[in-house]
Amino acid sequence: MRRITVALLFVLISVTAQAQHYKYIDSSRICGIDNYKKQVKADPDKQLVEIVKYIPTVVLDIRYATTNNFMHRRMYPQAKAYARLPVAMALKQVEADLKTRGLGLKIFDAYRPYAITVKFYESSPDTSFVASPRFGSKHNRGCAIDLTLIDLKTGKELAMPTGFDSFSRKASANYSGASPLQAANREMLKTIMHAHGFTVLPTEWWHYDFDGWRDYQLLDIPITAL
Repeated sequence: MRRITVALLFVLISVTAQAQHYKYIDSSRICGIDNYKKQVKADPDKQLVEIVKYIPTVVLDIRYATTNNFMHRRMYPQAKAYARLPVAMALKQVEADLKTRGLGLKIFDAYRPYAITVKFYESSPDTSFVASPRFGSKHNRGCAIDLTLIDLKTGKELAMPTGFDSFSRKASANYSGASPLQAANREMLKTIMHAHGFTVLPTEWWHYDFDGWRDYQLLDIPITAL
């Protein structure tokens, strides 16, 4: 009986040690690698896929894998962009649509582990531009993309009201003080993305949420584990 009790105690300690606890949110709302694998096995649409494998022509400028971001330090160990499978397929349609106009997509960020959202918030707790870890971000669900448009001939970004990650009112998706060219480019991006199932975040012209995001759980899986 003593041996059984000791064995059960070791199991309990092991399970407790492996469990991840979060200070801003109930841990049951966050999906780790093991539960994620189970979900994908049951529903392949839940998998996070590398976007460039579905859209080889997309340009990546993953800012959080560099020091060129509002945190001024590398937050990701790799400059890769992942999204849920249906999100990647929708972006593939966007890229095909843009190609007929001589344009393409440049992606700044996609899937973001929940732990990174916590670090962003604790550094800059302005929830107009940084997601609250009490609710998580659509990025944590693999259902948000930060992006802009490029000219395929030159590879240059089209003029927009601000650069990526600008914490200013000019970054608003409806900012009225943009130049006519900037406003036209912003509205073109908005129209094309909306046509393929994405909705712009009101405070950030570059941030688009996949309309089916509610079907996906918050994830805290390191990019290196994908």
